Amino acid sequence: MYCRNRILRLSSDILQLRNNIGLIRIRTMSQGESADYKADLKKRLSPIQYHVTQEKGTERAFTGKYNKTTEAGLYTCVVCNETLFTSETKFDSGCGWPAFNDVIDQKKVKLTTDTSNVGANLLLLITNPGMIRTEVQCGKCDAHLGHVFKDGPPPTGRRFCINSASMNFHPINPEK
Repeated sequence: MYCRNRILRLSSDILQLRNNIGLIRIRTMSQGESADYKADLKKRLSPIQYHVTQEKGTERAFTGKYNKTTEAGLYTCVVCNETLFTSETKFDSGCGWPAFNDVIDQKKVKLTTDTSNVGANLLLLITNPGMIRTEVQCGKCDAHLGHVFKDGPPPTGRRFCINSASMNFHPINPEK
């Protein structure tokens, strides 16, 4: 009974936090952003955050600040503050990046085929079809977040492997 009440209270806290985050959304632009927008992002984001989100980079494994975070809370896009993941779906996959088995809402992310790790080597793709990855981008601002793989835990079987540099974490205060 205690666990059930705690889960209900945490779920209520998450909804309240999601509503609060909704009040502080940052205006973003679509594709074809101006040079001023990119310059603003370079000022606002750290070099690694800019590299990951705008240049489709990857932070080194086991170096991200949210890799081992176990607190209850929400993860938002570092560029536009869109709520993407909850701590309820986070798990330790051992891959070196924060891993989630689902997103808050499928419309919050874009999934696209990524063959950037093989370049134009068609023979490599034919002999190793597993090298084709699925990129995860923010559905609101197109920021690169990471990749999703089909080796996650039930119930989804998916592992969203997300760069810490692409997210902010908003903890839920359990002392309410």
